[in-house]
Amino acid sequence: MLIRHLSSRLLLTAAASVAALTAVPATAHADTGPTRIPPSPYGSLDGWGGGALGTVGGDHLTVSVVDAGAGKDGTYDLRCHPDRGTHADPAGACKRLDELADDDQDPFAPVPKGTYCTMQYGGNATAHITGTWHGHRVDSSYKLTDGCEISRWRRMVPVLPATTP
Repeated sequence: MLIRHLSSRLLLTAAASVAALTAVPATAHADTGPTRIPPSPYGSLDGWGGGALGTVGGDHLTVSVVDAGAGKDGTYDLRCHPDRGTHADPAGACKRLDELADDDQDPFAPVPKGTYCTMQYGGNATAHITGTWHGHRVDSSYKLTDGCEISRWRRMVPVLPATTP
């Protein structure tokens, strides 16, 4: 008798729970799935070519350099808009990144897959840049292992130190 009472009570509780859940309107659910954010009415402000308007709040990067030579190795803080930090040339580095972004180039883009590169070696130097630039997360590595990578590094001077192969 007690088991029959408990099982009918459990069944009644389960039925009441299902009824309560199905009575909630769909718009009240917290998980509504992925949502597409509409494009910005301000054009390039949310892209790389944002200029000063696209960088409200400033940009913050950490630049780490290894094996680039005496006085060039280390980890540096770079903040732009306004330009400051422990980087050797924050104004020059921020200006260079702005120039690349104003030309609608992603300053941190890797060499595209399938690109033919000259077989040359520019040295042991490596660099890693992390942080936020123009509202985008940055996690980019640099090396001097072939002509494409050497060119990519040189394009980032003075963000990265100048090296001589």
